Amino acid sequence: MEFFRLIDRIVSEQIIQNKVTPKTISEYAETMLFVNGSDDNFEGLTLWGEFNISYNKIKGGVRFTLTNCPYAFNWTITHGFKPDREKIVLHCTINRAEIKDEFLEEINEFLDEWQEGLENNFN
Repeated sequence: MEFFRLIDRIVSEQIIQNKVTPKTISEYAETMLFVNGSDDNFEGLTLWGEFNISYNKIKGGVRFTLTNCPYAFNWTITHGFKPDREKIVLHCTINRAEIKDEFLEEINEFLDEWQEGLENNFN
């Protein structure tokens, strides 16, 4: 399944990569916290507990992946690409076609937090 949020902010790839890092995730989502590790792989607290998280700079922005999550949960924050090249695109995927309503609500809560954090940090 995949989920999208569009954030009405104009930024650059470099600004996203400089501002959205493992050590700043708590500024974007109140249920996330950097625990320890490096810039590429770290332990972090999430809405669902503690996970190993990978972080990559990608074309247009950044990607986070919960590497030990059975749902292969990951999200990207990019700018300059479809579905809207003029907005920040928050895109999340999991490796399931169907999920329980409770998990769907939690994913939406997670994305709502990130959307609010991105809106507040990219004025």
